[in-house]
Amino acid sequence: MTGTFWALMPAFVAIGLALITKEVYSSLFIGIILGGIFFAVDAASGFTGFVQHVFNDGLIKQVSNPYNAGILVFLVLLGTMVALMNKAGGSAAFGEWAKTHIKTKIGAQIATVILGILIFIDDYFNCLTVGSVMKPVTDKHKVSREKLAYLIDSTAAPVCIIAPISSWAAAVSGFVTEGENGIALFCKAIPYNYYALFTLIMVIAMILLKVEFGPMKKYEQLVEHATAKYQDKYNDLQDEMGAMENRQSKKGKVIDLVIPIIVLIISCTLGMIYSGNFFTKMVEDEAGVMVANGTYLNFIEAFASSDASVGLVLGSFAAFIFTVIFYLIRKIITFESSMNCIVEGFKSMVPAILILTLAWTLKGMTDSLNAKEFVAGLVSESASSFKNFLPAIIFIIAAGLAFATGTSWGTFGILIPICISVFPEATDPLRVISISACMAGAVCGDHISPISDTTIMASAGAQCKHVDHVSSQIPYALVCAGVSFITFIVAGFVNNPIVSFLIGLIILAGALVSLKYITTKESD
Repeated sequence: MTGTFWALMPAFVAIGLALITKEVYSSLFIGIILGGIFFAVDAASGFTGFVQHVFNDGLIKQVSNPYNAGILVFLVLLGTMVALMNKAGGSAAFGEWAKTHIKTKIGAQIATVILGILIFIDDYFNCLTVGSVMKPVTDKHKVSREKLAYLIDSTAAPVCIIAPISSWAAAVSGFVTEGENGIALFCKAIPYNYYALFTLIMVIAMILLKVEFGPMKKYEQLVEHATAKYQDKYNDLQDEMGAMENRQSKKGKVIDLVIPIIVLIISCTLGMIYSGNFFTKMVEDEAGVMVANGTYLNFIEAFASSDASVGLVLGSFAAFIFTVIFYLIRKIITFESSMNCIVEGFKSMVPAILILTLAWTLKGMTDSLNAKEFVAGLVSESASSFKNFLPAIIFIIAAGLAFATGTSWGTFGILIPICISVFPEATDPLRVISISACMAGAVCGDHISPISDTTIMASAGAQCKHVDHVSSQIPYALVCAGVSFITFIVAGFVNNPIVSFLIGLIILAGALVSLKYITTKESD
């Protein structure tokens, strides 16, 4: 079965089960089991060999991999930082400050978008922070909870997937070919990530143009003209965010949110370039290996050669230590409370940790069956005429899978290795475009999926009924997805990110102008 069509079956089964059951954990695990069975049959190693391959060579090997272990530690530290800032009351204090400094409805929405863009380290971090900070501000200016949830959701995953210093960049880089610089590949893919780029442009344009359509228009009109009636439907909402707010310190100030976030971003940046030997003199030896005692690398060189796992762990740990000391000096939470946040942070990241672990293990199963070699040979021999359409096809497949399973990261784990197998040559421009299409499609599907963690967190952050958030957001996301699909078709042929982007931007502008005309005519 090694090196044949059967090598792809574990991934196909995982995809099929995820689409049917809409449950990603068991689907990934069954794919892993199938990969182990195939490997054991080929190796004639029996049941013992199957167990050995699935657990020792698969699950345990992936978790004990230094790079992967670092990513898991980074996720726990991020969750801890979120818990710390919420418990210290920094988020609530910033919200109170913003209410007195933001004067208009447009200003409240733009401030929400800007804050969402600035918190690009992690989508969970983004949703939990932006929601609790901006809800009092948007309520004051009669922005519906559904619109707030859409703004939060649209500046969470779409921002993280184009930010090199983020948990998403670290996760994506972990799925590339061994020996290849994952962060450098991620950076090359950013200009082609059309769904994320167009989503951010569309959000800002719709705020400035005051364009609303679909269910969102109904909710915006309801909060504008019948505030009391609108608020009544939230009287029985007792979500997790509300419970968290009740546990917050009453001594929190704006600086208790702003300073830790700034320190987190700066320290993660420094950690990344440190791992890339920015602070060490380097030179290339006769074998082409970078060794010490040469000259200092510049920022771009250091960032491109960085180890995301090491850099993000160093940065987030430094920010965590600083934040604990900062809060203790300010006497807003006790040392015991700050240590309890470690457990809370770990709990909040368990779903992401489990998805990553299973996805890494499935990747290991397909690699052991030489799936990459089979796909690369198949494409080069018989599918060359369809190569230019593959980015658009991959975008649709990734969006469907992420929508059905509610996870971007599981989609990355399944599809990115296949994209790399289809385009094994690092110089092939379609390789980067296809990987971008996979990331864009995964974010698109995750963005509109009702079972996505990010979508659920956005609803909780805005204290919005989840079904209302999903139904009002889908029409907006589908407009952006349609424009992105067309743009990926163009990109597959022109292989130029600027030309493709400009064509897509013109299409998006035309769509928004048409929507503005239609909604204005309906209002008249």
